[in-house]
Amino acid sequence: MASEQRGPALTTFAILFGVLAVSNLLKPLQLGGARTGFVFFGQRTSGTANAILGPLFGIYLLVYAAGIWRLRRFALPMAYAYAAYVVVNLIAFTVRGEHEPGAGYVIFSVVYALVAIGVSSGTALLLTRRKAALG
Repeated sequence: MASEQRGPALTTFAILFGVLAVSNLLKPLQLGGARTGFVFFGQRTSGTANAILGPLFGIYLLVYAAGIWRLRRFALPMAYAYAAYVVVNLIAFTVRGEHEPGAGYVIFSVVYALVAIGVSSGTALLLTRRKAALG
């Protein structure tokens, strides 16, 4: 069975990427206010860029999540690409992005970065370890 080969970690990551995909697909609606634009290479997008990039990344993440869920070979290069993008995007946001003053923001940023890098890189690592099971 695919779920036995996938394991609990990849199953969790596939679900999380699916939720993130839905979030990105909804970015153009700005349900959380004006600050809900898609962040692309450190820059929060708005308008047409947000309406295009949010759903494009949402579709990418849906395909990626489905690839993880079904243990498809195409998920592996997607994992590497997404993990690299996450690191570059976090660095760019730190350098170019909007910053909130205060220690709370710094703590949130560190925790967010650890989770984002851990999940994206961890998924790539787990998929690499299960390379023989990918169909």
